[in-house]
Amino acid sequence: MNEHAATIDAESSRIRFTITGAVQGVGFRPFIYRIALDHTLTGNVRNTPEGVVVEIQGTSEQTAAFEHDLHHRLPPLASIVTCERKPLTPREGEEAFEILLSTGGEGHSVLISPDVATCPDCLHDMLDPENPRYLYPFTNCTNCGPRYTITRSIPYDRDKTSMACFPMCEMCRAEYTNPLDRRFHAQPNACPQCGPEVWMTDAAGAERSRGPQAMREAARALAEGRIMAVKGLGGFHLVCDATNAEAVARLRERKNRYGKPLAVMVPDLDTASAVAHVSPAEAKWLSGIERPIVILRRRDDSAALAPGLAPDTSDIGIMLPYTPLHHVLFVHYREFAPDGRIPALVATSGNMSSEPISIGNREALARLGGIADLFLLHNRDILIRCDDSVVRIIDPGDGPAPLFMRRARGFTPRPVFLAEDGPSVFGTGPELKTTLCVTKGNQAFVSQHIGTMENLETFGFYREIAAHLTDILQTSPQAVVRDLHPDYMTSRWADEESGLPVHTLQHHMAHAHAVMAENRHEGRALVLALDGTGYGEDATLWGGEFLLVDNIALTHQRLAHFSPVRLPGGEAAIREPWRIAQAYLHELGITAPQNRPWPWLDAHAPASRMCAVMLERGLNSPVSTSCGRLFDAVAAMLDVSLCVDYEAQAAIRLEAIQAMDESHIYECGLTQRADAADVLDTLALFRQVHNDWQAGVDAGVISRRFHLGLAHALADAAATIAARHGVDTVGLSGGVMHNVTLAESLPRLLAARGLTPLSHRQTSPGDACISLGQADYGMRLLKRS
Repeated sequence: MNEHAATIDAESSRIRFTITGAVQGVGFRPFIYRIALDHTLTGNVRNTPEGVVVEIQGTSEQTAAFEHDLHHRLPPLASIVTCERKPLTPREGEEAFEILLSTGGEGHSVLISPDVATCPDCLHDMLDPENPRYLYPFTNCTNCGPRYTITRSIPYDRDKTSMACFPMCEMCRAEYTNPLDRRFHAQPNACPQCGPEVWMTDAAGAERSRGPQAMREAARALAEGRIMAVKGLGGFHLVCDATNAEAVARLRERKNRYGKPLAVMVPDLDTASAVAHVSPAEAKWLSGIERPIVILRRRDDSAALAPGLAPDTSDIGIMLPYTPLHHVLFVHYREFAPDGRIPALVATSGNMSSEPISIGNREALARLGGIADLFLLHNRDILIRCDDSVVRIIDPGDGPAPLFMRRARGFTPRPVFLAEDGPSVFGTGPELKTTLCVTKGNQAFVSQHIGTMENLETFGFYREIAAHLTDILQTSPQAVVRDLHPDYMTSRWADEESGLPVHTLQHHMAHAHAVMAENRHEGRALVLALDGTGYGEDATLWGGEFLLVDNIALTHQRLAHFSPVRLPGGEAAIREPWRIAQAYLHELGITAPQNRPWPWLDAHAPASRMCAVMLERGLNSPVSTSCGRLFDAVAAMLDVSLCVDYEAQAAIRLEAIQAMDESHIYECGLTQRADAADVLDTLALFRQVHNDWQAGVDAGVISRRFHLGLAHALADAAATIAARHGVDTVGLSGGVMHNVTLAESLPRLLAARGLTPLSHRQTSPGDACISLGQADYGMRLLKRS
């Protein structure tokens, strides 16, 4: 009973609040309980399908004070989207404020919380030898811990999570049922007496040790150079000592990942600052509750880290521990690592290249047994795969801003809020960097990174998330929007499995709708869609496009594009950029080397002769206007990257070698055509690259001239086209916008020309945003039909 209970008098009033947003599983009900007690109110609070429903009763002064605190004293993980207020008739005889049981039902309006990093209070508990949770690797409270990856359905209660099979001990039950305890209704609440436990096995699954001893032995094995598969929050990591060059090389060889950067986990910001340059904005992202991998500039003197971590760039991806298990591992790792060794561990996705991350113990042993020497397992099931998020902090002219390379753990399923409400629509996403998206009202729920849809394992992951996301949102999409390309797995899923009316939207038009949706821009905009490859409306391969899009009238027009160039060998040209360089030379009329041999002739002379024949006859050489392929061609011309091991490797290397010489910028103009889209003369840009290369100009200087020349050409062309069509807003989307030089310079150059740039800040500008654009387009299409 509330000893401060209000009694009904002439001044008493009763108010009901129906609150939606991130308000379940985040300590919201105990927060309501505490502020109700603070202001001596009676009433109740409960989770419902409509949101959290609160009824309070007291004087007008008390209820006003409660309402102020409701909006200004929220728990760390809570956020309010809507708060409906309705006066009620006061109740006679009510003596307390109560927390009522949750009610279920269809069509809920509650946001599911993402998984969040261990909070300072729980970390303090874990590091206190007198605390029952000392070094316990599953410590959590309402302010931290797993959410999305352990949730089967809504409302978010323990019996609907993977913690349902762990009955709480007396201590945990007392915390869980005490509204004034920070573990009140913390659904994953556990301790060493009643919760999940860890054990270590060899690659065959034979147990080596269990409990605290397993954590110590795992740390010892890592310090000795072993490779370990560690079960984490949204899946497994493959872990080894990041200072051990031999261990890093073995991991790359076994995982078949030879060039792509490997992420590194360090225990704290001090260690991060010892190996990389960390700005205040980067420090904030590193230590925030989402704990993404943050791409930082490596220190020149950080020789303690293995050189093979990121061989193509001076950047390095760093993250801090985000689960209790990670923290405990570092506590023990410091015991066994030799004095002076930097505590740093490679923590890369637990999969073979191109496959989904492993989540189950048996699955991991089967799939990762050829990579890991040892396995650190636990018995809290991961229900939803969710890889680490990756972000870079840039400054496009208006202060530090996030540039997402991958959006997953810590952010999913946080919604993107749209400009308007509409019917539920499913966006299938593309073939590469796949995500899917489901809309509900004015919210778009973009899934975590799924991967490249090139095998049945990834397609199975896609199906899992397609079913799960619609289930936990309790919404029934009325239509599906897919890519124009008919042979994508996502297209076949839409046509053959979705059971919904199917609409199509061209790849780059979806990019345009995505950046407009994310910025809640209504009406017309010119959008620069710059990427590697997308199936165009004319059956050629687009990728350097100026698109006029009206998301109210739902009209699309291709106004300009890069110079068309053939790709000799098709997909082979993407793997071997020298082919594209030769194609550019062919378009320029340069069919043989001049005063110095082309860089690829020594290793690829026979194939080069074959390419010449294909280009001359137009055989197996699809036409492309791709911006990404232009970067590939320049990288090959400068002998920076003749062949690639992973997507965008050539462009990454090309950007990395830039010399900060701005004495000369290449020029590239827009050619107007009366009967077709205009052409940005990127052939002229490549000719300048070739001429400087012929003259022996340093590759770093050429790279800088190319980057700046392209940025200025894009801004000038955008200004010309925008003025011609009466628009002043320019969207920037596509995978090329991961290039930091363009991501920072293009918005500045556009603003200097009086234009308003729109950039991606909540999703990746790459293909991961495609599903958002499809879904927003589909929702608008249904509303207008």
